[in-house]
Amino acid sequence: MTETVSENSEVTVLLVDDNPQNLKVLYETLKDKGYRLLIANEGEKALDLAHRHHPEVILLDIMMPEMDGYEVCERLKADPQTADCAVVFLSALDDLQAKVKGFSLGGADYISKPFQSQEVIARVKTHAQVIRLERELQARNRELQGDQTRILNSISEGIYGLDENGIIEFANPAAGMIMGCPLEDLIGKSFFDLHFTTASDSEDNLPVMATCRQGVAENQRDIRMLRADGSGFPAEYRSTPKLDDEELHGAVVVFRDITTELENEQALEDARAMVQEQRDQLAHTSRLSTMGEMAAGFAHEVNQPLTAITNYARVAKRMMGKEQPDLGLLQETLDKVEAQSHRASEIIRRIRRFMKKPATGKEILSVPGLLEDTRQFAEVDMRNNEGGIEVQVEDSLPDVLADPIQVQQVALNLIRNALEATRSAGAATPVEVSARRCGDHCVRVQVRDHGIGVAEEAEEKLFHPFHTTKDEGMGIGLATCRSLIQAQGGEIGYERPDDGGACFWFTLPVSGAEGELCAPEE
Repeated sequence: MTETVSENSEVTVLLVDDNPQNLKVLYETLKDKGYRLLIANEGEKALDLAHRHHPEVILLDIMMPEMDGYEVCERLKADPQTADCAVVFLSALDDLQAKVKGFSLGGADYISKPFQSQEVIARVKTHAQVIRLERELQARNRELQGDQTRILNSISEGIYGLDENGIIEFANPAAGMIMGCPLEDLIGKSFFDLHFTTASDSEDNLPVMATCRQGVAENQRDIRMLRADGSGFPAEYRSTPKLDDEELHGAVVVFRDITTELENEQALEDARAMVQEQRDQLAHTSRLSTMGEMAAGFAHEVNQPLTAITNYARVAKRMMGKEQPDLGLLQETLDKVEAQSHRASEIIRRIRRFMKKPATGKEILSVPGLLEDTRQFAEVDMRNNEGGIEVQVEDSLPDVLADPIQVQQVALNLIRNALEATRSAGAATPVEVSARRCGDHCVRVQVRDHGIGVAEEAEEKLFHPFHTTKDEGMGIGLATCRSLIQAQGGEIGYERPDDGGACFWFTLPVSGAEGELCAPEE
């Protein structure tokens, strides 16, 4: 007799007994308890039902013909599909040996005949709950393992699980792709022997060794690792210790091939170098343009001391032509010749220093000295524009780190623009050049004029390439200034003074504060 008794199926209970009366009593005891009940009157049928329906609980009689309950239980536990069922033995045998044998075969419990209904209900309920929870836990574990496997398989970085000796216990598909071999060829191999030619020479210094043996996490970039075929590649890896209750069991290693990344970084560095070279070329072209505009003034500047030298030399010759020359007066005249030659030499020195390409790079600079040198250089424009320049520097101003030639080019450009604007407005107020500390990391240099100012619609385009308000300008001056100041790690900008004119400023990083934000105060 085999039939399904109830379809109220959250928990399935299989009743197995060769005695119909016992089956009826069990059925009557459990029928209203919400179980799905299956019945079988002999061992083979019980195994078939268990295999097809996977009951949580099996109430199993021991004394049955052909196949007793012990053999049924043994075969149930040998089958992976039914091994987790809770087998509760039913028997009139009440001796200790019968119970011990049942438990040794995998039985979960033992109920003696004649059984009490309340005892059967309680024990079935307990075992059903335990098995249901165990199966839910197993299903959840399988789900988590599946999720974990899918995650590991989708990661593009190689992942190894190593034991404490560095033997590879696990590898994800990406590890096989990077290594260029099947995963089974990696499992069981030494991570160190597989990836490093020096594994046998200096074992203690090998990457990941400290993680496996001491539990020290590591992270290195651009180390050379080997593939399965012996070819090398640059890699980045991170290793973390595998801990179980604070006991070290090896390491997890995540690694990746950074060949393309390094090539891209080198290409980016080459592009930056090219941009810097083009910036320097543009700055040099701008200086040549500035020098062309100032050429007539400089010719006049140099001509003055040369003319004085010629005149003093003629005077000295006349003195030496006398029978008794005045040696004191002759010495004074020669001193004047020397002074004028130094004056001409200083003018030429400033021109040559301004004209040379910036090859020295950034230096620690004194801002007052730099601005005074620029003011002297701008004297030609100052006289041509019939204006003046006043320099005001805050006391105890710190030194800055910048390229002196490029900063002087920016300052000179702003001062010359200010002088031209002042002359265009017919004003006589000197151009004000000032420097002060701006926060903890910057020095701010400001050039202020009282000229015609900048039209509101032109403010946003002031530093754009090829934008100019001059009839003959090319529009590269302020754009070049911005490029040069940004190359120093500073910023440049424009402010509209309330009383008219224009105010241009730029910032430079204080020496020792490189890498910090260098921006104007709000």
